Amino acid sequence: MSYEPDPDRGIREQLLRLARAAGAEAADVVAMRAQTLDVSVRKGALEDAARAESFGVGLRVFKGKRQAYGSSADTSPEGLQRLAEQVSAMCGAVPEDPFTRLAEPAEMARGWIIPDLYDAAPALSVAQLGDLARAAEDAALAQSGITNSDGAGAGQSVHWIGLSTSTGFSGGYAHGGTHVSLGVIAGKGDGMETDHASAQATYATDLEKPESVGLRAATRTLARLGARPGKTGAFPVVFDRRIAASLLRTLSRAISGPRQAKGTSFWQERIGTAVCASAITVIDDPLKPRGLRSVPFDAESLPVARRAMVENGVLNGLYLDLRSAGRLGLTPSGHASRGLSSPPGPNPSNLWIAAGTVTRDDMIAGIDEGFLVTELMGASISLSTGDYSRGASGFWIRGGKVVHPVAEMTIAGNLKDMFLNMVPADDLEFRDG
Repeated sequence: MSYEPDPDRGIREQLLRLARAAGAEAADVVAMRAQTLDVSVRKGALEDAARAESFGVGLRVFKGKRQAYGSSADTSPEGLQRLAEQVSAMCGAVPEDPFTRLAEPAEMARGWIIPDLYDAAPALSVAQLGDLARAAEDAALAQSGITNSDGAGAGQSVHWIGLSTSTGFSGGYAHGGTHVSLGVIAGKGDGMETDHASAQATYATDLEKPESVGLRAATRTLARLGARPGKTGAFPVVFDRRIAASLLRTLSRAISGPRQAKGTSFWQERIGTAVCASAITVIDDPLKPRGLRSVPFDAESLPVARRAMVENGVLNGLYLDLRSAGRLGLTPSGHASRGLSSPPGPNPSNLWIAAGTVTRDDMIAGIDEGFLVTELMGASISLSTGDYSRGASGFWIRGGKVVHPVAEMTIAGNLKDMFLNMVPADDLEFRDG
């Protein structure tokens, strides 16, 4: 796959000029380009190989306190002219928003560092990706008790993202990635169980060995055999690290600026107060080298930085774009992201809970009776009240030991209490799947 950090600057600048000529008082343009190659195998045979390329531009136009936006994959001169005229005309028909704006020059990122996001090694071929998928599948199928494969896949991609604004910002970067995944089946008939595993990395050399991914999928699947319902009652719950990320997603939504501005968060106006147990520190780092969600600047041209969103249990700040920061009277946090046909909105980058001091085994050993959750299904979560209810499966704990798999369980509580009583384990790993 070819590499150029900002191949579409000329098109973005051209579209900005066309937007101004069509009546825009201010504008920004985002360009997104992608090259992907994916293969899938099942029982060693190549089932599919797909190469795809895509490119599009998104235009946002401002007239006074009105904004409108649109996108197009037609980047011919005629296509860009049409997009500029259409979005500019739309802008006159939308209501005013006193908080919509572009970043001022003094707010923009300058001299940014791209956090090692592109793997310059030669791209993997269809055959090489097929070998990765087969290695994962072979390792899983070699485990006694694994009876079938749901298939395995591997792929590589490069995404180019560029942003230009009429207030003087222009920048772009490329972000690459390699991934492998599979699902396998254990047992037969009504006793069949299935599970999966995956891994991805910005650099192919950092990717977890496919054999390890396959073994993890097999181990997970075999452990589910013989699952039965557990007890009903109030018990300690241990979240396996593979699904603990779902709690972080919920946390990030609760401290989203737009939600806070609407007054619909269970952590309303809690900056500077304890919202989690004192052992909890939550880090967001958009500059993590080779991070899966790393960026050198945000989607509104603002600088980005590592932040402790929660530190020793205390909420330090919110996820804020320019608009939500204006509504709340706060400073934007540099977390804006966007698609081609949508306005910016705040989102987390590389987000994790800092490792604790208690091992997973010691945590389980201290539980007389409880539930180790390894999978969550469905969701009934109220971000306004914190009420939480999800289907779950995993393993029952008795006498400090995992004794048998359980399924068809529901865990319920309130997120405010859950976060205040949470204990982090020491098994932090930066791995997907």
